[in-house]
Amino acid sequence: MNKEIAVIGAGPMGLAVAYELVKQGFKPTLFEADDRVGGMAAMFDFGGIEIERYYHFHCTSDYDFFNILKELNIEDKLNWRATKMGYWYQNRLQPWGNPIALLKFKGLSLSAKFRYALHAFVSTKIKNWKPLEKYDALTWVKKWVGQEAYNILWHKLFYQKFYEYSTNLSAPWIWSRIRRIGNSRYSLMKEKLGYLSGGSKTLLEAMNNYILENGGKIRLSSEIEKIEIEDGRVKGVVSNGEFYSFDTVISTIPLPIIPKIAPNLPEDILNKFKSKINIAGVCVIAKLDKPLTQNFWLNTNDDEMDIPGIIEYSNLNDKVGHIVYVPYYMPQSNPKYRDDDEVYISKVKKYFKKINPNIDEENILDVKVHRYHYAQPICQPNYLDSLPDAKLPIKGLWIADTSYYYPEDRGISESIGYGRDMAKRAIND
Repeated sequence: MNKEIAVIGAGPMGLAVAYELVKQGFKPTLFEADDRVGGMAAMFDFGGIEIERYYHFHCTSDYDFFNILKELNIEDKLNWRATKMGYWYQNRLQPWGNPIALLKFKGLSLSAKFRYALHAFVSTKIKNWKPLEKYDALTWVKKWVGQEAYNILWHKLFYQKFYEYSTNLSAPWIWSRIRRIGNSRYSLMKEKLGYLSGGSKTLLEAMNNYILENGGKIRLSSEIEKIEIEDGRVKGVVSNGEFYSFDTVISTIPLPIIPKIAPNLPEDILNKFKSKINIAGVCVIAKLDKPLTQNFWLNTNDDEMDIPGIIEYSNLNDKVGHIVYVPYYMPQSNPKYRDDDEVYISKVKKYFKKINPNIDEENILDVKVHRYHYAQPICQPNYLDSLPDAKLPIKGLWIADTSYYYPEDRGISESIGYGRDMAKRAIND
């Protein structure tokens, strides 16, 4: 077990790679540009409460997540709760997420409601997603729900999340989102979601400690400046101006970064990485002294709100006080991405007041804004065909990110599963 292995990126996928390598007897070195592990699952101190910088929840199908909790003896930290959804439309807060709510929804015809329900139901039953590849997501959704339901229930969600990319998204990728939430239910009427006591920190710390206690190394504040390649094989990495020799390098950071740190890759592979799109995220997190609504997830369709939804995390995990996440996603080139934090905070306060007129400035105790330059991969039709294999034709070099487990969207469980599998492939190679 003398092979020297570097893992780039200490998000859930990178941690999972290092964790699996350690379990198999190797002693990898994990490099992370941030000052903490976790990536988008990392925590921060919000006025005495440690909480994720970006919201997370768990579904009943997150099997890779459940397995690692069991291995780390922290499965008792997982809690389940029946949650509610809502829809803000026509200046009205309406229940959402079950057949009765859909039937009573104001502003949608009966035929549109039926088509929407049929699409949601069929999506949870689809097993083979390959036939969906012939559709882009917009065409597929419209085909099922019709123009009326699309305009009211889907258009804003698509545009405010994906902007100019919303017309060319993969149908299987969108289907996987519908199926994951649709299948995480107690019954037809009740949604069931999970959270960890202590938040994602409970898992991140356990994985971090396991890696260190079993011979692995974790280098924080250590951005990779270059992956050194010579004569068709990887030689090591450069971090903070220093060269480190490795036999194997496994990268889990966003694909758009790869051409910058590995410019000597074969041109065809380099061009594939250059073509990949990963948009930015700006997440406003507010601490209130009372609830905004009774919903965990609130979809929004309002011309005065440039967001796809609001996540009231405390309606899933009530141990953290009244915490609300308001996520913005947009291409890095969008002028809004350069807006000051105060612009976002001011807008969010207006949204809160509009949704709940009983919320005043004095009820908002604190607000923080976090930005992530590469927060959401954009998966277009036939996405897998445009990816090189994670095992590159450079001996000892492996590259993947969260888009590699397409058609599933980025998630902690999916990242753990793919990361562990990639580590096993690298070992067998």
